[in-house]
Amino acid sequence: MSAQETGRRVEEVLDRLAELGRPEASEAAEELVRVLMEFYGAGLARIVALLSSAPGGSLDPLLGDEVAAGLLVLHDLHPEDTAARVDRALAAADAGSLVVEEFDQTTGTLRLSGPAGGGCGCGGTADDTREHVEAALSCFAPEVVTVELAQAEAAPAEPVLLQIGTRPSGTASAGVR
Repeated sequence: MSAQETGRRVEEVLDRLAELGRPEASEAAEELVRVLMEFYGAGLARIVALLSSAPGGSLDPLLGDEVAAGLLVLHDLHPEDTAARVDRALAAADAGSLVVEEFDQTTGTLRLSGPAGGGCGCGGTADDTREHVEAALSCFAPEVVTVELAQAEAAPAEPVLLQIGTRPSGTASAGVR
């Protein structure tokens, strides 16, 4: 389960509690969530500090894992900036051919461009690509709220080479004898 899915489920449960009409129960549930978030955040901060200070300690395995990275971002512990995390998300979504054009921090809009579709012979569509990228971004860079995917202009097709000439002797065209 991703950090985004978990956050959505927590919000749904808190909304259900609020709908019951018992404000004290709803407030207690929200406080419980805050206390647990603080506790887990403090624990994660300790884990990150211990791992990074260990001899040869590298956080790369944590930073490359969608769930661990999502938790680090959620608790503002992820050491990488947005651009590096977007790159990780694109790699996780296997969208290496996409290029980041711009990220607008104010609106949370990420503009990507990539090659025009149809050249690889695979069945993937721009919508499939967008879904994979958005899912990865929700874990690695949740500050990205909108993805704009522009396809690069396809290069004009080369004219088909038409050869006019005589056939070598002894050959016939297909189906003609």
